[in-house]
Amino acid sequence: MKEERLIKKAKKGDAAAFEKLITAHQETLYKTAYLYLHHKEDTLDAVQETVYKAFLHIAQLKEPKYFKTWLIRILLHTIFAMRKKHGDVIPFEPQHDTRAENKNIEEYIDLRNALETLDEHIQLTIQLYYFQDFSIAMIAEQTGMAEGTVKTHLHRARKALKQELEKEDKHIWKSIK
Repeated sequence: MKEERLIKKAKKGDAAAFEKLITAHQETLYKTAYLYLHHKEDTLDAVQETVYKAFLHIAQLKEPKYFKTWLIRILLHTIFAMRKKHGDVIPFEPQHDTRAENKNIEEYIDLRNALETLDEHIQLTIQLYYFQDFSIAMIAEQTGMAEGTVKTHLHRARKALKQELEKEDKHIWKSIK
């Protein structure tokens, strides 16, 4: 496989091979970071820091077939470190989705607000599963969680979102009556 050859070259210090690898994955890195950070500058900082860390530590990658997983894992750790360092509360705001807005902007806003009430690890699981279309196995690999934990996070998130949205609907319903 071409990617595996590039990884072997990059592990030996070939910067051009590493650049080709990053170019192949830059869109995924950017989209993943943007889903979580929702600020262009923060997203670019996180991706840049991730690429730097990956370049420094590529020799530690044991299995070339897990390069993408390894890279996204570095990105996720970088995002969490940025949040901790700055003490910022970065709200979950998925990419601009015109379909949701066109359908019903109020429901979209309610969903975003409900998502913000979830624990950051559960938010991340939701983002990867529903907005990046990652499988449960892939989320487990990238976050270091067991597949059962990923399933539990998804179950808890759906339950919490349902309760939060029902509570909101009841509140809205009472104000209409």
